[in-house]
Amino acid sequence: MKLQFKQQQFQLDAVASVVNVFAGQGKHSGFDYHMDKGQGTGAELDMNFIGFRNAPIQLSQDIVSQKVRKIQQDNHLKPSKNLSIQKVDGRPSYNLTIEMETGTGKTYTYIRTLMELNKQYGWLKFIIVVPSIAIREGVLKSFEIMADHFQMEYGKKPRYFVYDSSRLGELDKFANSSDIQVMIINSQAFNATGADARRIHTEQESFRWRKPIDVIAATNPILIIDEPQSVEGKKTKERLEDFKPLFTLRYSATHKDKHDMIYRLDALDAYNKKLVKKIAVKTVEQTSTTGTQGYLYLQELVPQKTGAPKARIEFEMRTKAGDVKRVTKLVEEPFALYEESGNLPAYQGGWTLSHFDAREGENSIQIGANRKLHVGEVIGETNEDDIRRIQIRETIASHLQKEEGLYKRGIKVLSLFFIDEVAKYKCYDEQNDAYNGTYAQMFEEEYEAQVKALLADPNHHGSNFWHYLNNHQEGNPVHAGYFSVDKVKKSDKVKFVDYKSATEKRNNQSNDKDAFDLIMKDKERLLSFDEPVRFIFSHSALKEGWDNPNVFQICTLKNTGTETEKRQKIGRGMRLAVDQKGVRQDEELLGADVHNINKLTVIANESYEDFAKNLQRELKEILADRPSKVEVDLFVDKVLENEAGQKLTVTKEVAKEIERQLIKQDYIDSKGNLTTTYFEQKETSHFTLSEHLAGYEVAVKDILETIYDANRYQIERENDSEVVFAREINPDNYNRQEFKRLWESIHHKSTYYVEFDDEELIEKSVKVINEALFVKKPSYMITEAEAREMKAEQGLDFKVNKDGKRQAELDKSSIQLRYDLLGEIASRTELKRKTVATILKQISPSKFDMFAYNPEAFIQRTSRLINEQKASQVIEHIRYNILEETFDTSVFTDNPESGKLSDKRILESQKGVYNYVKVDSDTERKFKEELDQFEEVMVYTKLPSEFKISTPLGAYNPDWAIAFRDGSVKHVYFVAETKGSMSSLQLKGAELAKIECAKAHFKALKEKGLIADDHMYDVVDSYEKLLEIVRG
Repeated sequence: MKLQFKQQQFQLDAVASVVNVFAGQGKHSGFDYHMDKGQGTGAELDMNFIGFRNAPIQLSQDIVSQKVRKIQQDNHLKPSKNLSIQKVDGRPSYNLTIEMETGTGKTYTYIRTLMELNKQYGWLKFIIVVPSIAIREGVLKSFEIMADHFQMEYGKKPRYFVYDSSRLGELDKFANSSDIQVMIINSQAFNATGADARRIHTEQESFRWRKPIDVIAATNPILIIDEPQSVEGKKTKERLEDFKPLFTLRYSATHKDKHDMIYRLDALDAYNKKLVKKIAVKTVEQTSTTGTQGYLYLQELVPQKTGAPKARIEFEMRTKAGDVKRVTKLVEEPFALYEESGNLPAYQGGWTLSHFDAREGENSIQIGANRKLHVGEVIGETNEDDIRRIQIRETIASHLQKEEGLYKRGIKVLSLFFIDEVAKYKCYDEQNDAYNGTYAQMFEEEYEAQVKALLADPNHHGSNFWHYLNNHQEGNPVHAGYFSVDKVKKSDKVKFVDYKSATEKRNNQSNDKDAFDLIMKDKERLLSFDEPVRFIFSHSALKEGWDNPNVFQICTLKNTGTETEKRQKIGRGMRLAVDQKGVRQDEELLGADVHNINKLTVIANESYEDFAKNLQRELKEILADRPSKVEVDLFVDKVLENEAGQKLTVTKEVAKEIERQLIKQDYIDSKGNLTTTYFEQKETSHFTLSEHLAGYEVAVKDILETIYDANRYQIERENDSEVVFAREINPDNYNRQEFKRLWESIHHKSTYYVEFDDEELIEKSVKVINEALFVKKPSYMITEAEAREMKAEQGLDFKVNKDGKRQAELDKSSIQLRYDLLGEIASRTELKRKTVATILKQISPSKFDMFAYNPEAFIQRTSRLINEQKASQVIEHIRYNILEETFDTSVFTDNPESGKLSDKRILESQKGVYNYVKVDSDTERKFKEELDQFEEVMVYTKLPSEFKISTPLGAYNPDWAIAFRDGSVKHVYFVAETKGSMSSLQLKGAELAKIECAKAHFKALKEKGLIADDHMYDVVDSYEKLLEIVRG
């Protein structure tokens, strides 16, 4: 498997936020200097001692400060009053913070950032500082697997290596090279007290009596600190200054100190943008025993098609041999535990189970007259091992349930157990031979029992997943441990141990090469079905620095510790999954199903309420600088920009008008809380503002998205019985001849081509640029103040003079231009340089002059305007070739989906191919209800997300396919897209273009004679509109 990478806008935004701090710096290929040769003799002195260092920052400190604050404002961050700046050899060295939630590609982002800094400004010496071996290995792996991707993007690869005090010759290559050089270094290599750590600061005979730190510092490196909260102790901060960095970039999801934050993608952003998995929790907790000795665990309630639900319980039973053992059974009410247990005295009197209630929020059974037991609770005599066994059992159950659905999609499921000590997983006898610890033994017993039951179930027999499980029945090969190891003296044996020292614990390191290579280095092998390991046991060794996209279950067989530690552990499974081809299962691929597929289940040893409350409390603390309500001040002084590039600075009066319109449209309530209406309409054409605010909806929505609302980050409770709902094929409707003929009409795949008319594109681009391009001159605030008094604690106290603030703009002649204008626009529009040159020659001089005032804005907006004209030409000139290849019916049969029956989006279906249909809007809800109601409709389906039409703007998945009763309408078979608005003016540009491409696809089907109907696809806003079209 080879992991695939693609450009994602949020990562490009993070890159641009760093790069734009230095806009106007100009590009230098590297300043050469004479390296320190040191003393001594040898062949190494024959090398060229001309070094290349990063060019100094040419922008003044005031200009950089202005740019930082402008970027912060654009990214809806609180502007820094005073930048965090260190003086290095008399020059300012800046500290910039980038916050990125775990699982969103932080490492990819900072590698791309260093590549872009080299492209734009020629900087080429970078040092990545990491806190642990685990993170170091993860970074190394990232450079390895991303090399080809960046070669394609930038036409070059960086040279990277790990600092090693025994291989100091690497430092000469680092300094001597004129290519991109990246050194990865553990913080312990320069801040610890050991002999190895001191070597970087002392003259080394093997290094010709030079100090390694001096050779490094001479290159003016750019520092990138990975997880600074784990790096920057007092001693480390002091030692970092020894590198004499040009500037420092700090990347983490959990910053302790937020120096000049210029980009933020926090937990709320990542979740709302569907960039990480959704979290569900399955909890196991013990209730009070009420003085009895009877043991009872309520595993789940299973709703039935008719009648009361059944309960899966574990209880104690007397065997025929007279022994007492625990058994698990699916039972119906009433269930008399005393009789069913073989008359065990512990269950005598008051142990009849009744009132099985599977409603959401209840999920309980009644014991005797007045006791309740909820799903996930256990009563009676238990010890810690009982609870742990239940947790392990529930983890395996969730794993196998998830695995059954995702195996068909080519997605391997992994589960992760966090434990407190190695002896619970692996033990050793006097000969140092290993045998299972308590947890490993529990795991193998529970795994083999559940797999055996699944294989015996006739509903699974013969499927591909059944064969997969049949080949992995034994528990031993499917789990592995990741811990530190000790080598046994006078033997080739090794054994797992807990951390041998505080240093090792801090480093999170494992010396077990097999486990280390599989878990840390061979991420691709672990993701392959050929590798049997699917369950991993570890302790804190897997926190920062390791994550795997296909972890779907995390079980904590220990106390989670601090809330930050809890979030870090959950972070090991937050990344979106990949399939066997390395394709990320993101929203672009899956659409609305992204969080149905990507769901992380945490099996916790606490109540759901405590788990959710504690995680929400931590999130609230982390997001404390976000506003929690919509108030007038939220908008004041913000700069709104519309699609034409026109800007509107929000005054208090304009802010009040925005608030008034938001209340009027029911987007906020009277207390400033975001409403359900806002969440339903924010991604649709319904979200509109009127009067002079029309056109600024996107900018206003961006500001509203900064609001922290706990209701937007909901943790699903997997113990709820209703999670068991499964969407299934309705065989009567699926086998109807009308559906078969409908499917045969639409199942062909296609490819497209576009015949661009260069002259037309040039003409239209010139016209729109002359009409719509607007680039504001960069302006700077100049403040004059005078010293008023000196305060011992605060130093000089300054007072701003009257009329001491004024705006200043740079003349065109004073701005130094170092941009490849043609190359930048050609790259962003994918046009030839010659075509771009023709467009720029023909635009008016006044528009072209805007380039000199603000090159970045000119390039960005000109490229956007040209791309809009390209999209318009796509609609006009796209053509489709219909292929012989077709979509298989497996897109229906291999498309599992589950959810809660109480979810208002889940509707039971009478005429649908599936027994349930999920709708995404009120328009779809009403449309679906009328499809079931009206007699003209014979069968319909919500088309699976795998059914896609290729377009230049990405894959397009139509909403509905409908078959009408023959003779009732003119167009019997129809594909419909439901939108709340039919107006092309209210549909988004990409949305409209995809719809036009779909029309071209169905037109090609007609031209090839595969369908007889000339009108088989359209956009509708109601069933009434659909009937109007199909009746012709």
